[in-house]
Amino acid sequence: MKEDKSTLLLVDGMALLFRAYFATAVSGQFMINSKGIPTNAVYGFVKHFLTAMSSFNPSHVAVCWDMGSKTFRTEMFDGYKSNRPEAPIELQPQFELVKDVVEAFDVPNIGLSGYEADDCIGTIARSASKECNVIILTGDQDILQLLDEQISVVLLQKGYGNYKVHTKDTFFEEKGITPKQMIDLKAFMGDTSDNYPGVKGIGEKTALKLLQQYEHIEGVLAHLTELPKGQRTKIEHDLEMLHLSRQLAEIKCDVPVTCTLEQSLYKINREKVLAKFTEVEFRGLHKLIQEEQQYA
Repeated sequence: MKEDKSTLLLVDGMALLFRAYFATAVSGQFMINSKGIPTNAVYGFVKHFLTAMSSFNPSHVAVCWDMGSKTFRTEMFDGYKSNRPEAPIELQPQFELVKDVVEAFDVPNIGLSGYEADDCIGTIARSASKECNVIILTGDQDILQLLDEQISVVLLQKGYGNYKVHTKDTFFEEKGITPKQMIDLKAFMGDTSDNYPGVKGIGEKTALKLLQQYEHIEGVLAHLTELPKGQRTKIEHDLEMLHLSRQLAEIKCDVPVTCTLEQSLYKINREKVLAKFTEVEFRGLHKLIQEEQQYA
């Protein structure tokens, strides 16, 4: 990453919102305000957001959102994410509220019907990385496939302000494959949280070994006869699912969304944000907005 460049922080909104919700919902702390609206997820989201802004000090920021459960992936594969339960009743009214609060920060909310937040993040990250450094804040390891010279990924850990920062180099040190190869890794392994199987019986260890040796799916298939009989049989049996899983695993970086550096410049109007906090009945968060962050 270049020191003299601007830095754009792309936030995976749902990752922060869900994490914040479950951290407090487990003990029944829904923070229901006088209007009868639960606010615990939004409160935690703002705390995560401001902590990250303070930790990484980006010049620009945008938040990306999933826009419903129907996407091009669910059209390709009925089972995609079909194992996910409906959002808890106390979380549902917070989906719109959180965007309202993000708007008060004058930060763009980005989402596109038919695509996931990851696809919006991938598209904007690829485009923006030509002119600035990009940091992606998420809890989702799928995003690691986007790592590049100018793109790093910050994975949320337990609590606030605890992160695991990945670059292209740290990813290679840990996995022994490139970020792009992660798409084929997931194609072989499948993904239980997204509910697609990959090749049954091929786990991470075997998949990594195959990709280190043969580079990609095509390389593995070209050398099928050299593989142990058990591996070969499994791959031949699930060949169709292997190819489909790769399509499901790959983040699209060419979806029709844009976010310019001009639109995403981070400039807080402190009074506007504090007025929103008062309206929603948040207490204590004003301390996280430093005086020097007020530009507008």
